[in-house]
Amino acid sequence: MILTVTLNAALDVTYRIPALVPGSTHRVAEVAERAGGKGVNVARVLRALGDLVVATGLAGGACGARIRSLLAAEGVPEAFVPIAAESRRTVVVAEPDAATGLWEPGPRVTPDEWKAFLSRFADLVRGAAVVVLSGSLPPGVPTDAYRVLIEAARDANARTVLDSSSEPLRHGLSARPDLVKPNAEELAGLVGQALPRPAAAVTAVHALEARAVVASFGPAGLLARTRQGSWHGFLPHPVAGNPTGAGDACVAALAHGMIHRRPWPERLTDAVALSAAAVRAPVAGSVDLSDYRRLRRAVTLKEL
Repeated sequence: MILTVTLNAALDVTYRIPALVPGSTHRVAEVAERAGGKGVNVARVLRALGDLVVATGLAGGACGARIRSLLAAEGVPEAFVPIAAESRRTVVVAEPDAATGLWEPGPRVTPDEWKAFLSRFADLVRGAAVVVLSGSLPPGVPTDAYRVLIEAARDANARTVLDSSSEPLRHGLSARPDLVKPNAEELAGLVGQALPRPAAAVTAVHALEARAVVASFGPAGLLARTRQGSWHGFLPHPVAGNPTGAGDACVAALAHGMIHRRPWPERLTDAVALSAAAVRAPVAGSVDLSDYRRLRRAVTLKEL
């Protein structure tokens, strides 16, 4: 089983309007709700790939209840821990050719709620082969939360994938996860210099405290450093669409490859193709598997 952790889950709300005019009143043509947060998106893609997955994290209030009910409706098993504060919403005002995002702050988590989550995680991780830790931390959760969870997963003989940023990422790296997936901006923050292209980042990824690193560079593809070798994977042409869920689809592909023990060139090829398929999908956390299979045939891998 793959266990995904989303400590700052969200209710994604999309308002579709013909055009956004600041300072005016708008009639919304369509409202869509979706369970959101990076780990939730990962779980959704893993479910589409046919993997056994359980999504856990923190969820509170009416928004938290809605997140859980939406996951149940999609057939994604969940084991979220309830908290008193209201889970956040991420609101997107979507026009035909543009989108404006409004991100609420995360809910404040009490020390007792965090202890309750750690206890639930300890139970869940015993049945997991892979644990995916994704996204930001809400207020009240310690900044070293991912370090603590990675160490607990290792004690339970589960492998770990970390996808976060800033201090939570730094603390998580200190526990040496099995795989870390920074993007170019996050990688630059870790090493203290801009790394806009994969070729410039080869030395940097070797310095990170993780057993394997897959760094994403948007349309330029993915750079992987593993014990079996290093590769640059990319498509010949950029894919048009919404890149919001591409990183989560990439993480799902890597977790899928990890639990099935696929060779690293295959894992990276899958990650490039699934990321691109997510860009072409209308909403984050969804992929068209036929699109993914078609894109997979176009992926180029260069050994470094």
